[in-house]
Amino acid sequence: MAAGLGQAAPRVAYKTEGTCDGWPRLAIGTEAGLCAGLVTGPASGAFADRRLRLPRTLVQLDDGVWLVADLADWTRPRGVIWRMTVQPGQPVRLEPLLTGLSLPHGLAIGPDGLVYVGEMSRIFRFDPRAADPAATVRDVITGLPDNRLHDNRHPLSQFVFAPDGALLVNVGAPSDQCLDANGARVGTDRCEQSEGEEATAGIRRYARLGPGRWDPRFTMLARGLRNSVALAVHPSGTVLQAENSYDFDDRWSPFEEVNVIEAGRHYGWPYCQDMATATPGWTGIMDCASPAHTPPVALLPPHVAPLAMTWYHGAMFPRLEGKLLMGWHGYRSTGGRLVAFAVDERGVPMTRLKASYPIYPTGSRPFGAGPAAQAQVLTPGWGRVEGRRPQGTPAGITVAADGAIWVADDKNASIIRFAVDRP
Repeated sequence: MAAGLGQAAPRVAYKTEGTCDGWPRLAIGTEAGLCAGLVTGPASGAFADRRLRLPRTLVQLDDGVWLVADLADWTRPRGVIWRMTVQPGQPVRLEPLLTGLSLPHGLAIGPDGLVYVGEMSRIFRFDPRAADPAATVRDVITGLPDNRLHDNRHPLSQFVFAPDGALLVNVGAPSDQCLDANGARVGTDRCEQSEGEEATAGIRRYARLGPGRWDPRFTMLARGLRNSVALAVHPSGTVLQAENSYDFDDRWSPFEEVNVIEAGRHYGWPYCQDMATATPGWTGIMDCASPAHTPPVALLPPHVAPLAMTWYHGAMFPRLEGKLLMGWHGYRSTGGRLVAFAVDERGVPMTRLKASYPIYPTGSRPFGAGPAAQAQVLTPGWGRVEGRRPQGTPAGITVAADGAIWVADDKNASIIRFAVDRP
């Protein structure tokens, strides 16, 4: 499920009542022992703030100091990198460090201690502690797909640092199924969007040349990935990707995916869906049950739109230690959740027979296929309830130094802190 076009203003404001570990408590139903606190956002009551528009990702810079990438606008270069200073019981201080950015999404602290930002068409770095942060901006990778040059439905730049120092960069597919407006194939024997010279629908690898330097030329690490906004590297070296799959009208199809990324593999877009099923528009082009197609290691519920994931390491929630946290951003009945998965030694979600997934407003549904991963749902009550809360749209996840889980809720313009529910 694609991230889609966001909206800046929430249709339903969060209601706050009481406190969650020092922050105003949000009316989000959570797993026992967990609560949700509002850091900042357009909620009713304390800490209401409307300066953030579409916060996508966040990183902790220092104790009480965070950076937030605010996409702000899908059509105009209005993106901002904010410095957010927080203290329990006090309104946050938001200071814009960089402005006028085009779709900033990826955000990470690099091995050199500088901050790296994935903007549409490039990745750059800067020093947020400098007297003039904007004067320290330096391009790292350029020439990524750009909506100003052509239509591209998935222009967000996400990246991770590989164990060998290379930059692995998501380049999303320009379309949903590599079909034109009439449903005809874009290409004949192969999808031009996936296999052509532009090399979209995959993950690019930019080799590290030295401190702060990467080769401007890239190789394709992997192909056939519709949109790899959720990328993560486990301490074992495993590169994990959560796939935003096709936008079929069918409510229960196709499944989203978790893929282990290995060099040279093709993961199926636009020819295959789920484990070994050909897509309607490309039947007969790839044998989806053959080694030509690398199937997912685990299925996820349909249309959940995984936009972020990270492994939990922190003192606040011992029961989550080592588990994979994932945000489900999707707007349908399967989305709007923060979940966790038990993993193996490589950090890969463990699968089980007869796995099921939750749906709003209540209940669950069996996968009926496998291998599927059973989610531990940390926010079972994050669906829309008029007068209390909107449906959650988690876009970025970070584990703070104290072990709390911070989430950027983009369509609801909020930063939320999930913490232990102290008596």
